[in-house]
Amino acid sequence: MADVKTSDALAAPRKTGPVVNWAAVHWNTATAALGRLTRQPFASFMIVLVIGITLALPAALHLVIKNAQSLSSSWDNALDFSVYLKTDVTLDQAQRLVTIVGQRADVEEVRLIAADDALKEFRQQSGFGDALDHLSVNPLPHTMVVRPAATNTDVSIGLLNEELGNLPEADFVQVDTEWVQRFHAILDILERAIAIGASLLAAAIVVIIGNTIRLDIQNRREEIEVTKLIGASNAFVRRPFLYTGVWYGLAGALLALALVRYGLFALEEPITRLSGLYSSPFSALALDLRESLAITGAGVTLGLAGSWLAAARHMRRIEPR
Repeated sequence: MADVKTSDALAAPRKTGPVVNWAAVHWNTATAALGRLTRQPFASFMIVLVIGITLALPAALHLVIKNAQSLSSSWDNALDFSVYLKTDVTLDQAQRLVTIVGQRADVEEVRLIAADDALKEFRQQSGFGDALDHLSVNPLPHTMVVRPAATNTDVSIGLLNEELGNLPEADFVQVDTEWVQRFHAILDILERAIAIGASLLAAAIVVIIGNTIRLDIQNRREEIEVTKLIGASNAFVRRPFLYTGVWYGLAGALLALALVRYGLFALEEPITRLSGLYSSPFSALALDLRESLAITGAGVTLGLAGSWLAAARHMRRIEPR
């Protein structure tokens, strides 16, 4: 037998701090709760599947709104005024008018499209190049594209539209903002509807997890009675059930992220084909890190809330006889 040093034999046992003990207790409880779930895989998977689908629905709708907002951000030009000048206005006069209009406080930017440039662009995009060669004069006028300042209100934009139309050089003013405003109003309604629906679905998750924990508590009633009989507190007995709810919420949230990701992957090819038909560089946006963490946090929080409500309500009713 090997000799043991006297200093080692007399050394006091190493002590651990309260934080380490607290972490060890919670870690053991969490792993034990996870082990119980893995020992009944089918029942656990069905609950996680319900939670994942419930979380995936508002996440997918949020992603639709996010992509719609990204697409509509490229429609800012629709908020511009197209001021078509009279055909007898020369290029020098049009440039001076651009300088004057650009000095207005309610105008952010003014861009001049010369008649020759407009005809050249029309020739390239219309496919009527041969027919346009027979024109003796350019029928297109010079055009000012006026972008209102961001500080404008609906009233000031209306006044700007009227004043631009009253310019002596202006033939008519074209502005088409109503459909963009309607589109954004629809998106706002959908965002609020999704928020309301997400709240109802969150309540459903709390009920689902709470009912599952309630059944688990009833199945372990005798174990809880024995544990309380030897002096365990309600907090100690409640802790495994809380971690069970946390595992349910975490697994459901990760499944929801996987479902949303798969749905986006399935739609990627037709979206790319559609954007190619419209010669658009649009590509679908996925959930970013902040949104993914928010969904994960929501799942864990809902799981903890459901398990806490169920455990706090039913634990007090179980006392050793």
